[in-house]
Amino acid sequence: MPKRVLIVDDEPDVLETLAEMVSAGGYDVVTRASFDEAKRYLTHEPPDILVTDVRLGAFNGLQLAVLMRSLRPTNPIVVLSAFDDPTLREEAAHCQATYLTKPVSKKELLVHLAS
Repeated sequence: MPKRVLIVDDEPDVLETLAEMVSAGGYDVVTRASFDEAKRYLTHEPPDILVTDVRLGAFNGLQLAVLMRSLRPTNPIVVLSAFDDPTLREEAAHCQATYLTKPVSKKELLVHLAS
């Protein structure tokens, strides 16, 4: 059975592109376009893997990473940002999440999902 990946991004085009990339890698993909929708999903049906944008409106995707880590302590988490921000990179590492900058290649993303 393929692993289920929750992808969270508030930009519809980015969300669609990421979903296509991950789906092509053989994963079962679930998408959410807002922090609240993603938090609700995470709480009720924790996925095998989380991929989230850092900036989700007024919220921070790292909050989703913290929630995911509490529910699935060893599962992969990938945090995406358009900026290579050392502070955000450090916060992601503190959550044991991989921090990648956009645009991310399909190959790079899939390597981190498999780890």
